[in-house]
Amino acid sequence: RIHMRKYLLHILIISFVFIAIPITSATGGSITLRSHYRSLSSSQVQSMPNVFIQDTLGWGFIGYSTINHDYNPEIIRGGVVVIDNATGLMWHQSGSDNEMSWYEAKEWVQELNEGSWENRGGYAGYQDWRLPTVEEAASLLESSEKYVGLSIDPVFSRKQIVFWTGDRGAGGKYGPEIVWIVNVCADRGRVVGINNRSNDRHYVRPVRSMK
Repeated sequence: RIHMRKYLLHILIISFVFIAIPITSATGGSITLRSHYRSLSSSQVQSMPNVFIQDTLGWGFIGYSTINHDYNPEIIRGGVVVIDNATGLMWHQSGSDNEMSWYEAKEWVQELNEGSWENRGGYAGYQDWRLPTVEEAASLLESSEKYVGLSIDPVFSRKQIVFWTGDRGAGGKYGPEIVWIVNVCADRGRVVGINNRSNDRHYVRPVRSMK
């Protein structure tokens, strides 16, 4: 009976270990982030999963992602990308060289998908690049400085410090004119909703889903 109990205990321990380990495939991660755009209020953004909020703002928060990323930089058909095996996302390693309006940002991504005259297959051979959702963009926020003054992993370009998402804002005095941005230009990153009728210009950091 003693040997049988030890055997059963051993089986239970092994079973628990296999259940507890998240399964990650080559084409998708163990964490799925929302990829479709939504109109979000500040309270909805402040209640997003996979983030730790250090301080709330009138429109947004200061905080960082709790995701344990598994970044893998690659060069595909001349395009430099960063694959995150934890989320199943492929990021443009840098993004736009210049700041632009939100509407220009969407046009820039469209041109990225169309590719150049020499390569009509899109950047790195893909034509489904898009602006990230606020959940996807916030996943890049690190809990501490990775570069001097930047809360983003060094695997990414350090130039695109404030970048657009595809999500708008809902409610408040600006109504649907709010657009959500992510700012990594600090030792504490932040997600902020800004008035889209302003002249704000920011960078583009495109993403695509691998699933």
